[in-house]
Amino acid sequence: MGRFHRHPDGTIHTHEHGDNRDVGDHHGYESGDERVQVLERILGENDRVAAANRAALDGIRTVNVMSSPGAGKTTLLRAAISRLAVERRIGVLEGDIATSIDADRLAGLGAVVSLVNTSDGFGGECHLDATMVSAGMTHLPLHCLDLLVIENVGNLVCPAEFDVGEDARAMVFSVTEGEDKPLKYPVMFRAVDMVVVNKIDLLPHLDFDLDLFLANLHAVHPGVAVLHTSARTGEGVDAWCRWLAG
Repeated sequence: MGRFHRHPDGTIHTHEHGDNRDVGDHHGYESGDERVQVLERILGENDRVAAANRAALDGIRTVNVMSSPGAGKTTLLRAAISRLAVERRIGVLEGDIATSIDADRLAGLGAVVSLVNTSDGFGGECHLDATMVSAGMTHLPLHCLDLLVIENVGNLVCPAEFDVGEDARAMVFSVTEGEDKPLKYPVMFRAVDMVVVNKIDLLPHLDFDLDLFLANLHAVHPGVAVLHTSARTGEGVDAWCRWLAG
């Protein structure tokens, strides 16, 4: 789904590029215009279902949590749920390509967990879309929830393109991933309300320039909120909980 550019108002187009690099436009395809029209229809239908999801979730704080694989979002969610479940009624909609490994890790902490395996859906293995979330919501007692956390599939591209009916979006970034990721994956970093810089306990052991990462981040998304966290040490987890709870 990365071969187009989508604006916040929903319009989609491709760009002309003069440096002969293949940057993902449709000019190499005979069906270029048709492909854009198909994408418009897909995203239009997704947005229709997302609006229905949002209406069904009215009054429930709903957060879409995204990241690359292995950034630590499940571990951070375990820490947050353990704290928040004392005062919040929490649901988790867990998106994964296959297996129930992450859903099982979140079970027993005080939240109701609904698992959605994406391998059979459109674009299946790379993201949750609004229809998948709608299906997962049927297994949650929405009338009993104060907070719904949607843990998206680990991917730095496609999840950012799909509204699923959330109120807010967070992106968990691990310091093991490199300072250049905001520049290489700008759509993801622009699409979120919060960037959680995770695994900061590893900084003394890495050749990672945190200031450079933050400069790159704010170059693509000026002023975006940032948290520094470590699920291992607990640093920043209370602030993460406050943001999740709204």
